[in-house]
Amino acid sequence: MANFAKPENALKRADELINVGQKQDALQALHDLITSKRYRAWQKPLEKIMFKYLDLCVDLKRGRFAKDGLIQYRIVCQQVNVSSLEEVIKHFLHLSTEKAEQARSQADALDEALDVDDLEADRKPEDLQLSIVSGEKGKDRSDRELVTPWFKFLWETYRTVLEILRNNSKLEALYAMTAHKAFQFCKQYKRTTEFRRLCEIIRNHLANLNKYRDQRDRPDLSAPESLQLYLDTRFDQLKVATELGLWQEAFRSVEDIYGLMCMVKKTPKSSLLMVYYSKLTEIFWISSSQLYHAYAWFKLFSLQKNFNKNLSQKDLQLIASSVVLAALSVPPFDRAQSASHMELENEKERNLRMANLIGFNLEPKFEGRDMLSRSALLSELVSRGVLSCASQEVKDLFHVLEHEFHPLDLGSKIQPLLEKISKSGGKLSSAPSLPEVQLSQYVPSLEKLATLRLLQQVSKIYQTIRIESLSQLVPFFEFSVVEKISVDAVKNNFVAMKVDHMKGVVIFGNLGIESDGLKDHLAVFAESLNKVRAMLYPVPSKASKLGGIVPNLADIVEKEHKRLLARKSIIEKRKEDQERQQLEMEREEEQKRLKLQKLTEEAEQKRLAAELQERRKQRILREIEQKELEEAQALLEDTEKRMKKGKKKTLLDGEKVTKQNVMQMALTEQVKERQEMEKKLQKLAKTMDYLERAKREEAAPVIEAAYQRRLVEEREFYEREQQREVELSRERHESDLKEKSRLSRMLDFKEKFQEEVISRRQAEFDRIKTEREERISQIIRARKQERDIKRKQMYYLTCEEERIRKLQEEEEARKREEAEKRKKEQAERKAKLDEIAEKQRQRELELEEKEKRRREEVLKGTDAPPARPAEPTVAPAAAPPAVAPSSGSGKYVPKWKRQTAEASGPAAPTPTRPAAESDSWTSRGPPQRSDKWTSGSSSDRPSGSDAWRSGEERRSPFGSSRPRPQR
Repeated sequence: MANFAKPENALKRADELINVGQKQDALQALHDLITSKRYRAWQKPLEKIMFKYLDLCVDLKRGRFAKDGLIQYRIVCQQVNVSSLEEVIKHFLHLSTEKAEQARSQADALDEALDVDDLEADRKPEDLQLSIVSGEKGKDRSDRELVTPWFKFLWETYRTVLEILRNNSKLEALYAMTAHKAFQFCKQYKRTTEFRRLCEIIRNHLANLNKYRDQRDRPDLSAPESLQLYLDTRFDQLKVATELGLWQEAFRSVEDIYGLMCMVKKTPKSSLLMVYYSKLTEIFWISSSQLYHAYAWFKLFSLQKNFNKNLSQKDLQLIASSVVLAALSVPPFDRAQSASHMELENEKERNLRMANLIGFNLEPKFEGRDMLSRSALLSELVSRGVLSCASQEVKDLFHVLEHEFHPLDLGSKIQPLLEKISKSGGKLSSAPSLPEVQLSQYVPSLEKLATLRLLQQVSKIYQTIRIESLSQLVPFFEFSVVEKISVDAVKNNFVAMKVDHMKGVVIFGNLGIESDGLKDHLAVFAESLNKVRAMLYPVPSKASKLGGIVPNLADIVEKEHKRLLARKSIIEKRKEDQERQQLEMEREEEQKRLKLQKLTEEAEQKRLAAELQERRKQRILREIEQKELEEAQALLEDTEKRMKKGKKKTLLDGEKVTKQNVMQMALTEQVKERQEMEKKLQKLAKTMDYLERAKREEAAPVIEAAYQRRLVEEREFYEREQQREVELSRERHESDLKEKSRLSRMLDFKEKFQEEVISRRQAEFDRIKTEREERISQIIRARKQERDIKRKQMYYLTCEEERIRKLQEEEEARKREEAEKRKKEQAERKAKLDEIAEKQRQRELELEEKEKRRREEVLKGTDAPPARPAEPTVAPAAAPPAVAPSSGSGKYVPKWKRQTAEASGPAAPTPTRPAAESDSWTSRGPPQRSDKWTSGSSSDRPSGSDAWRSGEERRSPFGSSRPRPQR
């Protein structure tokens, strides 16, 4: 291993070796430099060295050397200059591709040159034996030896680059580009084995990426750019797999795409989803999974309708027709009914996988056929408007097969529709991501479905039918094919029938007396007769007895029912509000907990990272010390072996032996040994020079004599070959002259035949040109009509939108006017009520003032005598006024007040007011208040504030109450 002070010196040394033709030595020198631990810091000259190194690896086809060099260079520049590694890898790919293309251009027959099953396999023993036995090497074998090695090297190059870039987050774009080139290589040269191996390699890379997530510089799939690159790579893989016809690998690629989408939980772009579902339709059709093929078409139709703004009406109609026909092509019975338990389990798992790929999340405990079925899909197509977008013949076919009952002319109705459908289809101009839509592929399945429907309908009206008659009803197949279809239908319990070839009849249903079909027919017949009787003789409605007793019971029940419903809705609304508040509180608590947990985890991760860094630093220091100690011991042992005995004793007598002392002594000893070795080599070189000179002097005359003999032999050989070539040329010339004279008589016939061919082709060309011009003119007229129709539709839609907008504006203006009118009426009503309340308040204040003045006058003008309980002085007519005012006023008087008024009868009489004053007061004020003053003496009345506190409050007519003023 050569040691260079600078990397430039190694590059110069390699150039010198290349100039003298020693490329292998130059490659080894650069390999030693790149793998040396001395040059682990990146420098600019290292990039030039890598370019030269890879040039030599490609020239010498040394893929292993190239891989080692790239791995070492990745370690050097990973953290410093990743772009340099990218440039080096691109240069390596370019060189390998260029060499392979050069080899391919040199080969005349590429198919024979690439007739190898596996580029990684060695040559077979049979090929080696054949090459030894047949000593000749033909052109095919030379092409194989020229082209195949370069394609093997190019395949190794792709594998090497993918292996180096698989865990590099900074070179994800280069990884995706390399995978794309590898896919194109497999597609261009039909390398199916290498394509399967490449898909497995990329799949393992992604699995390892998810397994070791804590690696340094690992790609982050949650980033949008990284996810898009990985998805683009998988979609390229899916496209190439379908183009190569590797449907099993295409299904695995679809599962990879689905797993990647589930892993990052993010939906890709709509354009990628269209490609995804278009490839799913092809895969499911090849695998004879008609139900999932139809669901994939339905998903594709939804995507095209929602996201493809450039989709034309013609293409939309073609896609919708394909969706409807794919759904109709699904068998109308479940094939898994007669399968075994193991087959059912396998079928369930398979259906679950395919349903998940389409986008339906089915739980394993449910049957797939319960969730995805033909009937559910057809009802979905009708409800979503897919059937309305299909062509007219597809709509007619759908209604005839699914809704109409024509057992005798079903075949004659369906056959012209199928002929029209088989002629439609083609490329989609506004949907380039979709494959070519050919509706003719559904015709065989639709013919089988029509045969099954015909058998099902015939079985409902016939019990026995002749085979000839049944064959005439089915125009699609011969009776042998119909018999095979009927066997499958009977096996899956779709129809019950038997074929009796001896009598030439077909028997439908079970002929037993206790037949389920007969029971069903009788029950249906009885229900139909019952309905007819009810229509002919309707039962008169009898009035309810309870309704006569309680006339408005229905209204009461209806009101009560509405009240209960309103109460129920209020309770449910309160419950929902309470649950919503509870959920919000729980969500807030969960967010707080997650935030706290995240902070705790980040702190813990920082602490663990710091501890890990510290341990790593301590370990590195210990390793350095241990390595230095081992090196010192090795140097000491090596030095002791080389030293003499006397020196060895002086070395061991020291108290302490250090690494520096041992290295100094070892270097001194090495210098001495090197000087002695150089002297020996000089002496040996001089001896070799003398020997070589002597040998060459002896061999010179012998070489000269051999050279002269060779000249004479070659001159004689040349003259013989020249004479032989002249004779052969003369013979060929004479034979050519004879052949020319023999064929000259056919020249006229040849010219006539040529003129006929040219004239016929000219006429055909003119005819085709005329037809093409007519077809172009028809297309132009049709497009012009379409533009006129579309322009009229747009004008109609614009006018309709303007009319609707004006109606909406008028409705809004009317609503605003009504709202303003209601506000004005409410304001006026409120003002009137306030005015009435104010007048009432003033009237009450005036009455209170008058009452106050009257009481003062009464108290000042009269002197009450002392009470005499023994002699009742109250007149007989004085007692009734205590109760009369209350009864006359219409207000309720408590029982204790009435008892108090009755008990106060024998009390002393009080001075009475004039009749005019009493009448005026009782007519204006409340009777209860006047009764307090006229029903007894002053001693029996409650004094002061007690009387007024116990009295009732005066209420205004508008419901407002005011306390009575205290005396």
